[in-house]
Amino acid sequence: MKHTSSLADSRLRDIGKRVTSQRRIVMDILASAEGHLDASEIYERARQANATLSLATVYRTLKALCENGVVRQLHLAGERHHYELDREDRHAHLVCSVCGRIWEVDSTSLSRAARAAGREFGFQVTAARMEVVGVCASCRNELGQEK
Repeated sequence: MKHTSSLADSRLRDIGKRVTSQRRIVMDILASAEGHLDASEIYERARQANATLSLATVYRTLKALCENGVVRQLHLAGERHHYELDREDRHAHLVCSVCGRIWEVDSTSLSRAARAAGREFGFQVTAARMEVVGVCASCRNELGQEK
């Protein structure tokens, strides 16, 4: 498995955390993922790199990486949590409530709106994580709904 960029490695080292083989595998999987993966999907891919890795280890590793700001846990539509490397590129997620597909979009304008809403209530916004739920064009077509 090809190693991810050293960005996540250096972020772990900067906060005094070791880059273990388990952390490396999970970070590599997230770096090469096309889309957002849940823990079971990460586990299935991790087993290809290390057959002795357990699901519990994947969960512990994800928890540690989230706590240290290297990975973000996403609470997207549905009950499963999804994960992505925190590349510090701020983006929002568009989530189709029918098929579950997720699109990443630039969140600059959404972040501005969040800060403006905060100012209205005397609230200083320090971070905004955006999820917009709706129905994608493909699902609307299948459901016979107009655009």
